[in-house]
Amino acid sequence: MIVRFALLIALVVLPGIGWAEEPVFPRELVSFVPSGPKPVFVAGGEGRWDVKIRERGFILREGPRWHMWFTGYDGTRPGLKMLGYASSRDGVSWTRHKTNPVYKAHWVEDMMVVKQGAVYFMFAEGRGDVAHLLVSTDGIGWTRRGPLDVRLANGKKIPAGPYGTPTGYYENGRWYLFYERRDAGIWLATSRDMLTWTNISDDPVLKPGPGLYDRDMVALNQVIKYKGRYYASFHGAAKGEETPTLWSSGVAVSDDLKSWTKFPGNPLRPRKENKSSGVYVWDGSRFVFYTMHGAVHRHLPGGKKR
Repeated sequence: MIVRFALLIALVVLPGIGWAEEPVFPRELVSFVPSGPKPVFVAGGEGRWDVKIRERGFILREGPRWHMWFTGYDGTRPGLKMLGYASSRDGVSWTRHKTNPVYKAHWVEDMMVVKQGAVYFMFAEGRGDVAHLLVSTDGIGWTRRGPLDVRLANGKKIPAGPYGTPTGYYENGRWYLFYERRDAGIWLATSRDMLTWTNISDDPVLKPGPGLYDRDMVALNQVIKYKGRYYASFHGAAKGEETPTLWSSGVAVSDDLKSWTKFPGNPLRPRKENKSSGVYVWDGSRFVFYTMHGAVHRHLPGGKKR
């Protein structure tokens, strides 16, 4: 009788073990609500160097200090895109640096930053949507290393043309570079020395679609590792649906940085909000989600289960 009872307990309890496994897309990475009705950071406006801000900016938290890098310009398409910097103690109230723009010698937009050791590495677009690298020891004064040398899998240079929205990731002595070409897909190249980057495949690792939110265009913002998996924040859009085009934020998961699966509940915020260039920031106890294009909006975990 005791044996039968033990077997019955096993049959009841063991199936439940599977239910406790971590979901592929944990709620803390996919369910967010705005922290308030207004953005936490906006362009300086008329009369300032940053009449408007655009494209991907980036936020990095180091202990009690929060860094923000953003692109400011005069509001015109040909206007020089310059690098701005702001800091915060809480991720809500931001103070612009007194010497902004902190870099204006070359075109800088669509940037992200990886801190490796004592060095900040900035992956950014230059003029003509060409990926380039800048380095800094304090996050404020930057030195340009120049365009990234990206090669096909066979070692030959990639075909001429734009290769932008560069996203860097570092692990186990190897650098990974995600980049897009005219938003038609995301490619992955790797490097040991940051001098030459070689495609792991000449096919994109992430393509647009099939959802309306990223039907025709896609670009990567950030890669994080969380609970043993890699998560990519990306943005996408559909051509010809609205004017101006609405961009949305999404997330995808991978076990190896090469094969990616999009969250079936994408986009993370409604298309009509036009919030893109999303960045996850760990605030010490939870992920905060910022969208950076046009204005910086802050989102906290919450909302309905997705």
